Amino acid sequence: MRRIVVGMTIVCAVLGVVGCKQGEQKQQPMNYSGAPMQPAMPSPMRINELQDAAKMAPNNSQAWVSLGDSLMDSKRFGEAVEAYQKGLAIDPKNVNARVDMGTCYRGVGQFEKAIEEYRKAIKQEPNHPNAHRNLGVVLSFDMKNTKEGLKEFQKYVEIAPNSPEAESVRQTIQELKAAEKAGK
Repeated sequence: MRRIVVGMTIVCAVLGVVGCKQGEQKQQPMNYSGAPMQPAMPSPMRINELQDAAKMAPNNSQAWVSLGDSLMDSKRFGEAVEAYQKGLAIDPKNVNARVDMGTCYRGVGQFEKAIEEYRKAIKQEPNHPNAHRNLGVVLSFDMKNTKEGLKEFQKYVEIAPNSPEAESVRQTIQELKAAEKAGK
């Protein structure tokens, strides 16, 4: 049982660290254990600069999204949601921002809103890997809907079989299946 909890914790930690910045094809730097390293925390000065830029260009979607990204990286999830909402009001087709906003909703405990945003993203881009992975995390661990969460994790592995997180997701799938089987 402890092993299952540790595996679930790793996936949840990866979701928190990776967020969604999936549109970026850059591979995250790995530490010696192979786990993604924590992104650099944006300085308060940098966040102030981004806030000023967004206010000076209120119709610039990317300015709001960049602010949201920095706020999310700083774990200021509620403020990040507001920035993403402003960016998405201008450019509702920005799937990555929508998934990031879902991650921020999860960060403030609004799991239903997170699910709603992930599903909107999947509707816009059915093969968006991290929308599926993040939806799997919320469904499985926050909503305790393992059956639906497993489907999303499996879709992630189908879409991104060679991604840096794929092996961790495969392990989570096995652990969830084992836990489900043991619970029956």
